[in-house]
Amino acid sequence: MNLAPVRPACRLCGAALKHTFTDLGMSPPCEAFVPPDRLASVEAFYPLHVFVCDECLLVQLPEHVSPQEIFTEYAYFSSYSDSWLAHAKAYAGRMVDRFELGPGKLVVELASNDGYLLQYFQALGVPVLGVEPAANVAREAVRKGIPTRVEFFGRETAAAMVREGIQADLIAANNVFAHVPDMRSFTAGMKTLLKPGGVITIEIPHLMRLMEQNQFDTIYHEHFSYWSFITATRMLADFGLAVFDVEEIPTHGGSMRIYARHADDPSPVHERVRELTRREEEAGFTRLETYFSFDEKVKRTKRNILSFLIEAKRAGKSIAGYGAPGKGNTLLNYCGIRTDFLDYTVDRNPYKHGRVLPGTRIPIFPPEKLRETRPDYVFILPWNLKDEIRQQLAYVREWGGQLVVPIPDIEVLE
Repeated sequence: MNLAPVRPACRLCGAALKHTFTDLGMSPPCEAFVPPDRLASVEAFYPLHVFVCDECLLVQLPEHVSPQEIFTEYAYFSSYSDSWLAHAKAYAGRMVDRFELGPGKLVVELASNDGYLLQYFQALGVPVLGVEPAANVAREAVRKGIPTRVEFFGRETAAAMVREGIQADLIAANNVFAHVPDMRSFTAGMKTLLKPGGVITIEIPHLMRLMEQNQFDTIYHEHFSYWSFITATRMLADFGLAVFDVEEIPTHGGSMRIYARHADDPSPVHERVRELTRREEEAGFTRLETYFSFDEKVKRTKRNILSFLIEAKRAGKSIAGYGAPGKGNTLLNYCGIRTDFLDYTVDRNPYKHGRVLPGTRIPIFPPEKLRETRPDYVFILPWNLKDEIRQQLAYVREWGGQLVVPIPDIEVLE
């Protein structure tokens, strides 16, 4: 009998995946919040074993959960973060100015969520169209007056849109690239949908920052791929799209905003493209062995987080969570943190209230719960929003409470 493991294939180049980037064990889908009537039901857990391809160097998680299962009914609404709305508004203003967008142009956002971004283009007089697979989230966008197609985007969707006379002057693929298992279909679709002379912007978490800052909790089942700039640029080139600019932005712990055009559209290449490519090359992102150091760093951080929580509980301290983000569920499940450490968590999104976190079964309440119970520590799960949350939770000082962030390493905020 042959018991050799079946190797998953790289979603970009098709090579067999043999090398571990990190292994976070088994975890349920991070947005599968459990409602009260299903507390006695069984949850499905899937591997969070991330590989790096030794051919194209794409860091990736095999598709254990289908996009249809993850995104058809979705718990994440972009508009519940004030800082994210400010980021979206600033982006819209910059794109309108830089690319001279106006009433005769069309902005299409892929994975447009609840209209959080397109509302700002619309306010500036630019026609918009969203493409969003989650019907429950798309309904909120339509309620705001944002035209939205409820479907998954790819080659076929793009071809159908072009047949209907739809082509985009600007395609915003912001914080969606990591969520797409079939990158080849998605990228080919963008190429088809883009008008001659049009621009694509892609915002994605930067793998270099993920590794530098030990952001292992951004790994979860709806994030299928983790991108370096070099790998993203090569992939776009394979589909006739040329990168002409890149910006490093602070969102999600450190992201890239990549600008691309049709390869046959003449466009000067900004120095930032060459500079970031050079930095990644110097950091070793073209060498396979660079990727092997991450797993031990993750294990060390897990031990440090658990040591802090154990000591706090031994000292009789109470601990509550703040936020119920996808990244938080990865961290809590990997570290084995349940109600023995975290009494509960709070979140601003009413959709999550009364439910429990997947896997750990930690209950979710409205933020007012913190004032009622006055915990000694508030454990901030969306650490990438810590500055915004720090301001929101300034009142915790009233009873001597302290804020804690777990990434890049456990830290009590002063």
